[in-house]
Amino acid sequence: MSELVDKEAFTQAMRRWASGVTILTSCADGEIHGMTVSAFSSVSADPPLVLVCANQSSTTHGVIQAGGIFAVNILAADQDELSTRFAFTDAAERFEGVPWTQGSTGAPLLVGSLVQVECRVRSAHLEGSHCIYIGEVLHTFVRADAEPLLYFDGAYRRLAPKA
Repeated sequence: MSELVDKEAFTQAMRRWASGVTILTSCADGEIHGMTVSAFSSVSADPPLVLVCANQSSTTHGVIQAGGIFAVNILAADQDELSTRFAFTDAAERFEGVPWTQGSTGAPLLVGSLVQVECRVRSAHLEGSHCIYIGEVLHTFVRADAEPLLYFDGAYRRLAPKA
């Protein structure tokens, strides 16, 4: 049986995976939280399901557990500063001055996002340092006039037409 790759080699390999950037938000007992997340994917169209991964040590993880709901805000190309804010700013200050509305589930929806996906937790699976949440998609909003923010090898990127 092979040994697992070391953490540094794994991290370097995952940096080469280009992905969209999302901010995962939730609300429970009047408390809102959010954090930048790149581990997000569709699971099924029928029924509509998505998955998102949250570090078990994050406050947002605890709020999702308590509230049973979350929203995935897929960021537009002009929202890189928002991504950085929700990744590195103290959790208590992340929403200060950030325009958002309350979704039908109570989860914060960030104004200007490319896509907003509101979910109810269907299941949660603890694996390693993270919790994998499967969400039933209750509502979506798509902004047609923008392009996605991308992340690759530790830097934000934008789509470019193929030459």
